Parts: sequence; C-alpha cells; structure tokens
Amino acid sequence: AGPGSYTVGTMSERFDCHYCRDPLQGKKYVQKEGRHCCVKCFEKFCANTCTECKKPIGADSKELHFKNRYWHDNCFRCFKCYTSLVNEPFMLRENNKVWCSNCTANEDAPKCKGCFKPIIAGDQNVEYKKMVWHKDCFTCSQCKQVIGSGSFFPKGDDFYCVSCHEHKFAKTCAKCKNPITSGGLTYQEQPWHSECFICSNCKKQLGGKRFTAVEDQFYCVECYKECVAKKCAGCKNPITAGFGRGTSVVNYEDESWHDYCFKCTKCARALANKRFVCHNGKIYCAECPKRL
Repeated sequence: AGPGSYTVGTMSERFDCHYCRDPLQGKKYVQKEGRHCCVKCFEKFCANTCTECKKPIGADSKELHFKNRYWHDNCFRCFKCYTSLVNEPFMLRENNKVWCSNCTANEDAPKCKGCFKPIIAGDQNVEYKKMVWHKDCFTCSQCKQVIGSGSFFPKGDDFYCVSCHEHKFAKTCAKCKNPITSGGLTYQEQPWHSECFICSNCKKQLGGKRFTAVEDQFYCVECYKECVAKKCAGCKNPITAGFGRGTSVVNYEDESWHDYCFKCTKCARALANKRFVCHNGKIYCAECPKRL
C-alpha cells in the first residue's frame, strides 16, 4: 500500500481553486494532475473513496492503496480480528475485505467435525471419508472416551470404540455370554464362539465335525461312544444312533441291543419285533427253548 498521487501544501502564490474559483493564497490546497483546488473541493470532486467505510479519504487523512482500491489508514484492519494491517502482511479476499495472515490461515484450514474449530498445521488429526477431527475431538458416541488414532467402528453418523461396539452390536455367545467379534458358529439358531462349542468330555472344538447333543451337553463321536452311549448286550459295542448302523434299538429290562444283534442264542434268527423267550439270561426264539 502507498500514498495517493496528489500533493498537499499552503498556497503562497495567487491561484484560484479549479472548481469553486475561491482564491487559494494563504490557504491550504491540494494539487492533483496539475490542478489546484481547495481542501473542500478536493474531498467533493477528487478524493478517493475508502473501500471499507465508503467515505471520502480527505486531504488530511493518511491513505493506503492496493490494486486500485483505497483505504483510510484507520480502516485498513483485518476483517476478522480487527488488527491494523499498516506495514503488516495481508490478503485481499472476497468483498474487498483484507485479512491478516493468521486469520487467512485459520479460515482456509479444514474445520474439525467435533468442535468446528480450524485444524491448523501441526495439529494431530483424524481423517475419515473426507471428514476431519482434532485427535482429542474424535470420541466414542457411546462412552465419550477419546478414540484418537485407535480402532473404531462407524455406524451411520456415529463412531464406536471397540469395547462399546462389541457390547452394543456384537452377537453374544450362548455359553459364555461374551460378544462374538469375529468368526463363531450357529447351532439351533444360537451363536457360539468356536472355542466355546466343544466336546464336554475331551474339550475338542466341534465346529465342522460330527457330534451328538445330550440335553445341554455336546460330545464328539469318539467320546459319545466311549462315555455316553449304551453298550449292546449282544456285541458289547456302543449303540450310537446316527453314526452308521444301529439306528434301531431293542430294549428289554435293563439291557439294550442293536436291532441286528437281537437274535436267538441257538439258531441266530433275528428277533426284532418278534416273539422271544428269555431263559437263564439268554434270548431265544419261541421254538428253540423246546429243543434245549
């Protein structure tokens, strides 16, 4: 910014005002573009208009100009913080407003979605999908604790820390009642951790393997045969319904048989769903006891 292109002085010679023709000798005058005029006519016809206050910049005022725009020195202040910009760096922005360098930097800086204040160079920040926060402003929507640069889960316009997301949205294991954050399996429409869905005897995981459910306990094939299944009174092997042969069982008093093992002791005739005779703890068809 610099002074305007005119000269102010006191007339010692006999000149008249170019505009009003009043004598200027002994009076203060202004010379501009080769013309002499009184102070009053200068302000009326020649003075530049202040870009800020829109009033004439009189001969007694200090004038600053920049790119064909003029200001009173008292009007040349930052639009945002009102600091005087005389002899200070500035920027001319929209609507012919001048800004100091600090306010310009803050205005152009991205705004924090949490506190809506500018994020200036050097501030730690978090960016997500074209949104930005100060690091300490990026908090969990549930517990309000600072997430900062930690892991988080977005849900619509909300953001959750790992712990709050687990308790609010994750499925709960049917056995341990803790959240299932990844993996897991479903049995009878209930979710389980893979490490919780195990054989009640050997504790091996049953996911993807054959098993048998007995009330609220689960058993792998081997443990069910060994520990749970009834033993056939004929072949002495476990009666394991659902694991191959032996899906039908014959029960008599306190003993059980595979249907293919329930046969006459003497003639080996199959007796499942037929009349039989028990003699001395052994099973016979209806005819064989007569031959003993």
